[in-house]
Amino acid sequence: MMTRKSGLIEFTIEEVEFPNKGKGTYEGIEVRVKGGIKGQKVRARVNRKRKDYIEAKIVDVIERSPLEKNLTNIDESGSCTYETLLYEDELKLKEEQVLQLFEKAGFIDINFLGIEPSPKVEGYRNKMEYTFGDEEKGGPLVLGLHKKGSFYSIVDSDGCNLVDEDFTDIRKTVMHYFRELGTSYYHKNTHEGFLRHLVIRKALSTGEILVNLVTSSQGELDKEAFVNRLLNVNIKGRIVGILHTINDSLSDVVKADKLELLYGRDYIIEEILGLKFSISPFSFFQTNTFGAERLYSIVREFAGDIDDKIVFDLYSGTGTIAQIMAAVAKKVVGIEIVEEAVEKARENAKLNNLDNVEFIAGDVLKAVDELEEKPDLIVIDPPRDGIHPKAINKIIDFKPERYVYVSCNPVTLVRDLKVFVERGYKIEKVKCMDMFPRTPHVETVVLLSNNNSR
Repeated sequence: MMTRKSGLIEFTIEEVEFPNKGKGTYEGIEVRVKGGIKGQKVRARVNRKRKDYIEAKIVDVIERSPLEKNLTNIDESGSCTYETLLYEDELKLKEEQVLQLFEKAGFIDINFLGIEPSPKVEGYRNKMEYTFGDEEKGGPLVLGLHKKGSFYSIVDSDGCNLVDEDFTDIRKTVMHYFRELGTSYYHKNTHEGFLRHLVIRKALSTGEILVNLVTSSQGELDKEAFVNRLLNVNIKGRIVGILHTINDSLSDVVKADKLELLYGRDYIIEEILGLKFSISPFSFFQTNTFGAERLYSIVREFAGDIDDKIVFDLYSGTGTIAQIMAAVAKKVVGIEIVEEAVEKARENAKLNNLDNVEFIAGDVLKAVDELEEKPDLIVIDPPRDGIHPKAINKIIDFKPERYVYVSCNPVTLVRDLKVFVERGYKIEKVKCMDMFPRTPHVETVVLLSNNNSR
C-alpha cells in the first residue's frame, strides 16, 4: 500500500522498453519508472499521477530479478545499469528492446542480423569525467562519480570496471594529492571552491593519455608540483599531455573559460582501422575505441562496393566514418554543424593523407541545398534526436542507390525509417553493435536500398 505521507509504492517491473523505461502495475494502474530490470520488485516514490498512469522514481530494489546473476560488485554511482546481468543476458535484452521498437513501428521482415558484442566488456572506455566533492557533508575530499539519485554526493569510483587501471591510478593520485593539500572543492549550491572535475582521455590503441584538471578561478594551482606528481604515477600507458582548464560557469558541465597546457601536447593520437585520429580535450570521439572499429567495419560492410562512388556523410562529427569511406571511395563529402569538429576532421584527413574527402561546416538542413553532386551512397549518423523533420525529405530527394543509417537511439531511428519506406526505400538489413556494455545504450546500423534509383 502507498502511504500519503511517504508517497512510496511497491511493485514488480513487468517489462522494460528502450531506453531503460521500466513498467509495472500498482493497484491496477500502470507505473512508469526510469531504470529497473524485468522481474525486480522495487520500492518507488510517486512523482506525478497522470490520468492513465503513475510516474515514479525507484528508491531501492526489494527483490532481485531472476535475470540478475552477477551480484558480486555493484557500483554505488548507478552508472552501470546492467552490471548485475551476465553479459550474454544483457545482449539478449538489448536485442529484444530494439526488435520490439521495429515491430511496434510495423517493421517485421527486416533481415535482423543480431547484436555484435563489444570486443571488451570491462576497461573499454577511453574517456572519463570525474567530479570533486564529498560523499558525506564535511567528509574527506572525494574524486569520483555522482552517487545514484544524488546531485551533490560523490562516491569514490573504485568499483567502476568500465575503465582500465590507468584511469583509477591517475584519479586516486590526484584525489590524494589535493587531500594532502586540503584544497577545497567547488560547491554547486554556493558556487564557492576551487576543484571541479578531472577529465582523463586515453587512446586505447596507442596508450597515450591526456589529463585535464578543471577548476574555478577561486584558487591557485602549483603547476610544477601537480605535473611532477602525475608524471610519477606508475601506469601502463603514457601521459603525453596535462592541461588546466578554468571554468567559472554556474552549470555543472566541463567547458573552458581559459585553457592552459602545463605539460606535453594538447592531444592524443588514436588509431582505428589503420587510420590516425587526433583527439583534443573537447573533441567528440566514440567512447569505446575497439567497439568503434567493429561499428565502422559494419558500416563499411553495409556500404558494399564504393570504388569510384561518391559518398555523403551527414552529421559527420570529427569525420571518422568519412575518412574510413574515403580510403576506398572516389570522393566523400561530410557535413557537420559543429565548426570545431569540422576543423578537427580536416586536420585528421591531412594526418591520413586523404585528399578525396571534403568537410563542410553547417546545419544539414541548410547545407544539403548547396550540394551539387549526386551521391551513390549516403551515410547518416545523427544525434539522439534523429534527423530533423524538415531535413529528412531533402536528404531522400538525392535518391542515392543506398543509405546506411547509423543510430545511437533506435526510438528516433524507427521514426525516421518510416519516412524512408514511405518514399520507396526498403530495409535490406539491420544489425546492432553493443558499444556501451553495462549501460542501456546500443548502436543500430540499417541498410536501405532503392532499386528504382539506379
